[in-house]
Amino acid sequence: VQLQASGGGLVQPGGSLRLSCAVSGFTSGPHGIGWFRQAPGKKREGISYIHSSEGTTSYANSVKGRFTISRDKAKDTVYLQMNSLKPEDTAVYYCAVGRPTIPLLESEYHYWGQGTQVTVSS
Repeated sequence: VQLQASGGGLVQPGGSLRLSCAVSGFTSGPHGIGWFRQAPGKKREGISYIHSSEGTTSYANSVKGRFTISRDKAKDTVYLQMNSLKPEDTAVYYCAVGRPTIPLLESEYHYWGQGTQVTVSS
């Protein structure tokens, strides 16, 4: 199983970015894809989730209303549209695959991508 996260970069406060997570090799049926982030000196936190077939989603309060997760089944790719970015959104963003019973719980994911840096600064 491989996950390739991309789309990070430097953006000004109030700006937008779209992250992508390309998933390959996962052949074990319906699953969940989660986005997590880890800021310097902080624990990794789950911020968004989508079910691969049902399309149900979940968001952390810290990003609700600003971030939107979506998927392209044909491309096996999940996107995280991030709007109204704030300096506190600065972190390394990771995508992960698993079958979580608690969507934003890190320990329920088995496969992880390499992370992409998002920096929000003027």
